[in-house]
Amino acid sequence: MAMYKEFFGMKHTPFVRGIPVNALYSDAETDEVNARLLSAAKNQSFALLVGDSGMGKTTAIRRMRNGLSESEYTTLYLADSNLTPRALYSELLEQLGCPTKFQRIAARKALHREAEIMRGVGQHKLVVIVDESHLLDRKMLEEIRFLLNTDMDSRNPMALILCGQTELWDKLHTQAYRAIWERVEIHAILQPYDLSQTKAYIQTQLEYSGFQGSIFSEDSQKLIFEYTSGVPRLINNVCRNSLIYAYQNRRTIIDDKMVQQVIDGET
Repeated sequence: MAMYKEFFGMKHTPFVRGIPVNALYSDAETDEVNARLLSAAKNQSFALLVGDSGMGKTTAIRRMRNGLSESEYTTLYLADSNLTPRALYSELLEQLGCPTKFQRIAARKALHREAEIMRGVGQHKLVVIVDESHLLDRKMLEEIRFLLNTDMDSRNPMALILCGQTELWDKLHTQAYRAIWERVEIHAILQPYDLSQTKAYIQTQLEYSGFQGSIFSEDSQKLIFEYTSGVPRLINNVCRNSLIYAYQNRRTIIDDKMVQQVIDGET
């Protein structure tokens, strides 16, 4: 248990990973990103989710998965930047509980066949999420594109969502990756929060903790925004360390001087 929880009378620890989806901060922009990802899943589209480090890509995926009925969708998740084409299909087939002893092309056909069976017999849609996609080389990105190639019909056999840092966006805009870029149907880009969003994010976290009242002063929130540039992971780090500092010094209100002390300790 976080050392400051009892001091502030909190029921849950704020500013950490794994907060329940229904307690996450949301606004028009996060709702738009979620709507696009859900659309990709429902329409079996090829989507791209990009954002700088710490912008909440994993959170966006959790939110999207929470909105999909398990009776209608099966979601497969990959986050291995060292994948080989054969390992790609083996991992996906393994997650589906299918045999994996195939060569690359045979494994791809087996995956497509399983997707067709799921869709045709069980009315079940397949969603494949490939995280850390900015680290994949051209060969692997081309292979991932082949996930959508099937001679069974004109529809995609599954939804494919590539997640990565903004360098993935830049990479796919180059001539070498044109064939992949032209297949992308939905784009979702995570942007840093502005000041008002940062303040609302902090308040949402405190509400989740069960704390009644205010902890961070107006000036401290402005300083947090200036230091973090509205990046959620950095906001979490500064706020969490500020709560620890406040607990250690028996302070119930965190002002800008305290936050500056925390920032100085991190730099």
